[in-house]
Amino acid sequence: MNNNSNTLDQRTFGKLSRLYVIALTVIALSIIVSQYLVRKHLNTQESDSTIINVAGRQRMLSQKLTKDVVKLSSAKNLEAQLQLKNQIKQTLLLWETSHYALQNGSDSMGLPGDNSKAIQQKFKKLNPVFLSISNASKSIISKIENTPPLPLTQYEAAIETVTNAESNFLVLMDDIVNQYDVEASKKVNWLRQLESFITIFTLLVLLLEFLFIFWPTAKNIRGTLSDLLRAERKAKKMAIEADELSLAKEKSIKELRALNYAMDETLLFARITPNGSLVHMGKKFSKLFRVSRFSVSSSFAEILSIHENEQVIIENIITKHKKIGWQGEVKATTKDEKDIWLEMAFIPFNPSEDKSELLIIASDITYRKEAQLEIERLTKQGFDEKMNHQKIISSQIIENQEKEQSRIAKDVHDGIGQMLTGLKYNLESINLSDTEKASQKIEYLKELALNIIKGVRTATFNLTPPELSDHGIVPAITKLTQELTKLTNKNIQLFNKSNFNQRLDSLVEINIYRIVQEAINNAIKYADSSYIIVSLSHSENILSIVIDDNGKGFNPNKVDKVKNGDGGMGMTFMKERIKYIDGRLFLSSEAGKGTRVTLNIPLPKQVDSEKLVNLPTI
Repeated sequence: MNNNSNTLDQRTFGKLSRLYVIALTVIALSIIVSQYLVRKHLNTQESDSTIINVAGRQRMLSQKLTKDVVKLSSAKNLEAQLQLKNQIKQTLLLWETSHYALQNGSDSMGLPGDNSKAIQQKFKKLNPVFLSISNASKSIISKIENTPPLPLTQYEAAIETVTNAESNFLVLMDDIVNQYDVEASKKVNWLRQLESFITIFTLLVLLLEFLFIFWPTAKNIRGTLSDLLRAERKAKKMAIEADELSLAKEKSIKELRALNYAMDETLLFARITPNGSLVHMGKKFSKLFRVSRFSVSSSFAEILSIHENEQVIIENIITKHKKIGWQGEVKATTKDEKDIWLEMAFIPFNPSEDKSELLIIASDITYRKEAQLEIERLTKQGFDEKMNHQKIISSQIIENQEKEQSRIAKDVHDGIGQMLTGLKYNLESINLSDTEKASQKIEYLKELALNIIKGVRTATFNLTPPELSDHGIVPAITKLTQELTKLTNKNIQLFNKSNFNQRLDSLVEINIYRIVQEAINNAIKYADSSYIIVSLSHSENILSIVIDDNGKGFNPNKVDKVKNGDGGMGMTFMKERIKYIDGRLFLSSEAGKGTRVTLNIPLPKQVDSEKLVNLPTI
């Protein structure tokens, strides 16, 4: 299995690496060798121009030397002879230095001295002529420098020797210069041939590398990609046919952190040991009771209440139901003696074989409880008829809320809890040594995991969003439209026409949010619409929210007569909520022409009204 596991990644990569290393090495070597040969040849030619220049100058110096020597014959006085003597001496020194440097080399003059055999032979012929001129010139200089100077008749013979040898020197020197030029031209031609050879060789290397390395490599990569595509199609086919439970387990592991984060941010969530010690507490839970989220040494009962009798009740519930789970209402008291009622569910689960914990999910029902107590108080004061009606509505609200809480607790207990437990055992069943089966199981788990996350998001979405308490009604409705668009594939758009961004009382905001949520859900469930538009605008005193859909519509007159079912009670709840915040609700609908729900909510005087728009006319 280990050898097979290397087929598509390590073996292919290793082969490609070797081929590319060989190709690049050959190219690099060819470039290095080419540069070496070219530079070596250029170094040999670097002094050619200097040699030709110095050799050509020798002819000029010999002519100048002869000219100055001849002038001695016509020198009228000793001063003129001495001046010519100095010129001859200076010219002779440069001429002799250059002559020997051409044959033996000179670093100061940049002459290498590595002459060819042909040039050496020509210098052998030239040297006797050179010496006769040189000796005659030195003789003339010596006689002029003699004290007293000798008459001109004493060095006429030397002058004649110089003039006679000068023509032979020029002929032989011309021959040497021409030979230097011929040899330099040969070097240039050889360099051209070398460059042509290097170019042809480089092109040949590139062609061979293309034919034997790059083209086969491209075919190999194409084949590898084809294998990968076939493997992907096969994996998709197996994933479609996979068992949903296996997919749920894998996805639960892959998205466990996201799930924990969602629960931590949206629910009153905690984990405790069977003896009641806190393991972890969610952000909202810790904020509500003002404790550290990781007070692992604290007692859960002591965190929930400062009263001993309430602590005993909570501890008894944990002790009695730590193995079977429990759901119900719990009375709690914060450190600042504020009474809080919680709808709470205890769900036992095993994070490992030797460890068990209780998963706690709760919701704050304090307002609901306070409403119940208020209803009871008003009923005792004699408002029987009105309170009976209100009590029916409240009981329906409570019943729906309790059903929703029960549904969430049941989904978490029967779904997430069991799937997490099953996930653990499924992961333990994966045999990593059997790569093929392990990869198949992983692919099986991926699609089901997507369904789990979607289910978790759907289950938690209807809870109060954190955006509402943190940022206000506009961000909360924005989040609502975005999430419902993702979950339902409906085109739900929000337009804040007057850029309303004010914060309202928390009870006002939650009631506005629930009414808008109910209106959008009704449009999704019953209107059969393709789009839903939520518009916000405000004036100095009123916030107006309009929910439009292009669905099939209905007869609003029939809604008030419906006392059972989602549609009738939904409208009742919306009216009760809008009444609670002193607002007004208008419903406009017609069969086949869609539905419009308009909310007008009074605003406090401090609300900014820099941008005003015309409110809808009802």
